[in-house]
Order: sequence, then structure tokens, then C-alpha cells
Amino acid sequence: MKKIIIATGNKGKAKEFESMFAPLGYQVLTLHDLEGAVDVEETGSTFEENAILKAESLCERFQTMVIADDSGLMIDALNGRPGVYSARYAGEEKSDDANMKKVLEELKDVPKEQRTARFYCALAVARPGEETLTVSGTVEGYIQSERQGEYGFGYDPIFYVPSLKKTMAQLRPEEKNAISHRANALATLKTTLHKLL
Repeated sequence: MKKIIIATGNKGKAKEFESMFAPLGYQVLTLHDLEGAVDVEETGSTFEENAILKAESLCERFQTMVIADDSGLMIDALNGRPGVYSARYAGEEKSDDANMKKVLEELKDVPKEQRTARFYCALAVARPGEETLTVSGTVEGYIQSERQGEYGFGYDPIFYVPSLKKTMAQLRPEEKNAISHRANALATLKTTLHKLL
């Protein structure tokens, strides 16, 4: 069976990729499966740059195809923040609670109709000796003033999806995976996979 590396330690992400690549005859490996694999520092100024950094670094090291993603929340009233700093918006110590508190504080005087936002995901596919491919996906919504829901992680409890009349955290995992920014990026990737494989 051919192998493909997904540059993540996140088990949820890994499952999404496994379901996509298993029918194509690929075994998915993550950072947990690779001896000496380390998280690459995200020094890029865009999601694409960070995804490319991670994918190309591991591709060079292991000489096989690598897929990496970088994703986050972009709020229009905050000029696209937290953006690439989504995971550490409230400080270097990653804290979903502190990040949400900071966002809600910054938006406290912003009316509902101006609280539009989107989750954004960039995927990079690096292959030895080939040009790196990038695709992206989004899901649109707005930031509500109160947290709702028990599922998900990150900013999900305050990100409201109008088409479903729920926050991301009120969606069961299978519901979220059907409409999420990562799912949309993966759908775009699927259409180009035959060229890569």
C-alpha cells in the first residue's frame, strides 16, 4: 500500500484524510506515526504560506507526498483578525477560552449585521521534485455574542452558521465535517487528486 503523510497530530483531521485516501489505495500517516517528525514553526503571513512551509519541510525530510493544512477564523470587523494567529490570539499559550473572550471583547460594540466572519482552510500538497499545489475552502457565518454548543473546538461555540441556524459547536461531528472549511478544501482537492496520483 502506498503511503501519504498528513502533517498533523490532530486525530480528527487524520480521520477525514483516511476516509478520502483509503479507497485510492493510500495509507495515511500522521506526525504520530513518524519517528523524529516535529511540528514546523508557522512563520508565514498567510494560511497558504504556513501550509506550504509544513508540507515542503516534511516532504523534503521523508521524500514522499505530504499534505499540510493551516486554518483559522477571519472576522471582517477586525480587518481579518485573528487570521493566522487564531490559535494563539490571546497569547502564546493556546487557550480556546481566552481566544473567544478576546474576540467577544473586541466585538462588544459591533452590531450583529457587522459581525460577519468565515473559517478559512488552506491545504498544501508537496511532492518530491514537483511544484507544491494549494487549495482552499471557507465556511461563512457571523460571531454571536454568547457561546452555544458542546461540540467542536476553537471558536466553534461563537461561530454561527445562518444556513443551519446553529453554531459550529451545536453541530455533531458528522454535520460539521459535511460543511466545514476543511471539508470544502478537501472537496476541491479531490477534484485535482487524479492529476497528483
